[in-house]
Amino acid sequence: MKAAVITFPGSNCDRDLERGFAMAGAEVVRVWHKEPELPAGTDIVGVPGGFSYGDYLRCGAIAAQSPVARAIAAHAGRGGYVLGICNGFQVLTEMRLLPGALMRNAGLKFICKPVTLRVASTDSVYTSGYAKDAEVVFPVAHHDGNYTIDAEGLAQLQAEDRVAFRYADNPNGSVDDIAGVLSANRRVLGLMPHPERAMEPAQGGTDGSALFRALAEVLARA
Repeated sequence: MKAAVITFPGSNCDRDLERGFAMAGAEVVRVWHKEPELPAGTDIVGVPGGFSYGDYLRCGAIAAQSPVARAIAAHAGRGGYVLGICNGFQVLTEMRLLPGALMRNAGLKFICKPVTLRVASTDSVYTSGYAKDAEVVFPVAHHDGNYTIDAEGLAQLQAEDRVAFRYADNPNGSVDDIAGVLSANRRVLGLMPHPERAMEPAQGGTDGSALFRALAEVLARA
């Protein structure tokens, strides 16, 4: 598995994501946001958390217009895999690779704590390592994690089994307790919680490791 991890001005979880992929056995290449192309042979693109461009305008809005964003969109259009975490999820919605938007938390406060999630769908490369309805604990660290989508879009996500994770105790007001969603072809995942920060006991838990292991196993067979 060859992973490309993007760095924008203001990214602060790119090293965490790099380590998450590497711990699963991936070859990882770091890519600066001004690069117009992804490295040859890229299997999956990781769009990390942080505060790209200082969250000016809207979270992820400027990053979605960067040169590398066009390369990510082309990669996704070819059926490539893309994983966006926290600010990366915001970037993917701004790029329209995923539906909906991430708004200010309902409590209007920054949230930073471990949260319990339920695995809502196992029908994706990202979630195939978990049991349906299993509970996992990932950290969150966001101010704009309130997932919002209109009624028609929500109904489509539900009908197509594209909600990947739900909060067991909703911390931010997200509609339908949604913590992560999949694209129509199930190869793009955006989620607000951080699986890359739940990889080893020293981080407080290892529930995130199954996501990266499943990715590596599936892409190794591709």
